Parts: sequence; C-alpha cells; structure tokens
Amino acid sequence: MNKPTLAVVGATGAVGTVMLDILSTRENVWGEIRLIASARSAGKKLMCRGEELTVIALTPEAFDGVDVAMFDVPDEVSAEWGPIAAARGAVVVDNSGAFRMDKDVPLVVPEVNPGDIKKRPKGIISNPNCTTLSMIVAVGALHREYNVKELIVASYQAASGAGQSGIDTLHAQLSEVAGKNLGSVAGDVRKAISDLGPFPAPLAMNVIPWAGSLKDEGYTSEELKVRNESRKILGIADLRVSATCVRVPVITTHSLAVHAVFDKQVTREGAQSILKSAPGVNLVDNPEKKEFPTPADVVGTDPTWVGRVRASIDDPHSLDFFVCGDNLRKGAALNTAQIAELVAKEF
Repeated sequence: MNKPTLAVVGATGAVGTVMLDILSTRENVWGEIRLIASARSAGKKLMCRGEELTVIALTPEAFDGVDVAMFDVPDEVSAEWGPIAAARGAVVVDNSGAFRMDKDVPLVVPEVNPGDIKKRPKGIISNPNCTTLSMIVAVGALHREYNVKELIVASYQAASGAGQSGIDTLHAQLSEVAGKNLGSVAGDVRKAISDLGPFPAPLAMNVIPWAGSLKDEGYTSEELKVRNESRKILGIADLRVSATCVRVPVITTHSLAVHAVFDKQVTREGAQSILKSAPGVNLVDNPEKKEFPTPADVVGTDPTWVGRVRASIDDPHSLDFFVCGDNLRKGAALNTAQIAELVAKEF
C-alpha cells in the first residue's frame, strides 16, 4: 500500500520546527512529506526524517495530491487556506483558533475523543488551544471514571505561548534585570525594563494575571478558550468552568492548578491509580520526597505530567491536582500529529 501524502503548512515557524522533529522521531506512517510556507520562505531547505526537503510557496496547487494537511499558521491564514486545502481533497488538521468552535469542525484530543475525527463535514479537524491541552488529557481520564461537572483552574503560562516575540522579550528582560543592581522594591523591576514586548507588564521576576485579549465581563480570550474548548472536547455543553490565566517567567511549558468536581465520590488513591495508567499521562506525586512536576522537568517531553493530587478536605466529590505540559509539543505540534496519524489510518 502507498502511504498517504502529508503537507506541513507553516513548516518554518516555531511550532512547525517542533513538528518536523516530531515527524522525524515518531512511527513513519507517511509517504511524501511536503513543506509549505509563505512565498518569502519558499526555497528554504529543512531536514525531516533524515532528508533535506525544500519549502514550497502556499498556493492552491501546493495541495494537489495531498491526503492530510497540518496547519501551524495564524488564524487568518488558516481561515483562508484551510477550506482551499479541503476543497483540493486534503483532510485539514488545523492548529489555529480559526475553526475550534465551529459546530461542523470536531475539536479532538486523541486520548479523550478520538472518534470525533469522523465528524468532519467540512473536511477540517481542529486542534485545541495549548492551555486546554495542558490539562484535558488528565481531566478526560478522570472524567471517564467519575464524571466531571465543574472545573476551577488557574494557569501558569510560559512566554512561548505568546510566540517568538514572547520568548525574545523574556530573554531580553532577564538580561536587563541581571545587568542592573536592583533594590528590594518590586517597582525597581518595572524601572529596569525598557521593552514590555507582547506583555502588559514586566515578565522577568514577575507574574502577570493576563493572557490573551479582553472579552466580555473582564475575562480574557485564553480563559474563555479553556471553558469553551473543555466543554466541546468532553461533550458536556453545560460544564461549569472558571479559569484565571497567568503569564509566568518560564520559556516553555504551561502549568495549571486544577480543582475538579465530580458526580461520584473520589479518593486520592483512586485518582492516582487512574492517572498512573492513563495514556499520555505521567504521574509524579510523592510529596514526602518533594517529587512533583515542574516546567523544568517537563519541557521537551510529550506527556501531560500530573502531581500534587489531593482529595478535597471539604467535599468528597472534589479533587485538586497540578499539571504541566510542553505547550509547543503536546500543546500544539504533537496533538496535531496524533490527529493526523488517526486520519492516516483511513487511507
């Protein structure tokens, strides 16, 4: 049998670069891999699966003969070109926010709702936001046993969630702060930093209770994504979700503190057992030895890491836990690749 042809749209971007590494290290289910990017990147040479590939320009003809197209581009590019690729016969797996809440586009996490890939009347499958992805594999595993009905979460989001400019800004701010003799007053950090970049306040030596753009009632777009995407992935239209998204001075890997309320009573030992055996989850939870996941442990890895698992003292139906996930791998490129691999089985 001939293996399906894969296109990677946005191959030269930050997530696209991670995608090429993932494609080079996972099981090879693809025949031709076609790298597509903007006209200014056409002609670049990139390595994938030990082979040097030439990037071609994004045109309608670039999708001729493509079976699956993975998009790692801004929302407006996906909104324009995703339907074009689908019309040319490709199944589009999109990592942007362009189609996530479209009722005719499934929002898929392979460990949670793999069957939804079949429900794609537009020929497009959407990949969730990196913040949602950092927790939903663990939440999904617990939901199958206990039936979740409410989530209260606080995220601790890395600078890379704001793109390359977020990474560059944090590095520059750390260098500025390190080069100055700051006093003990917190305001000295703000005085030391000359460029806020994409952030509304200094990120170096600070935390910012803001990620995304302003939406109704004081919520941010990131907070509403956690709410709306969790509902869609889990198939619970009335799931109660409250999120506060915070940017922290970490380069890569998002973390979340999760308070989950279930229909059934939950024990710490029962939850630990479920998480220990759940696909895509790595449980590290030994408080006596101060063993729990941190971004420094998780960056560059694929699983959702979980620790600090505690049954609520006040409610036998509630559980508290801490999760970490690399926002460029499982939070973006890896989940997209996993969806595409499920589609590849259809060919």
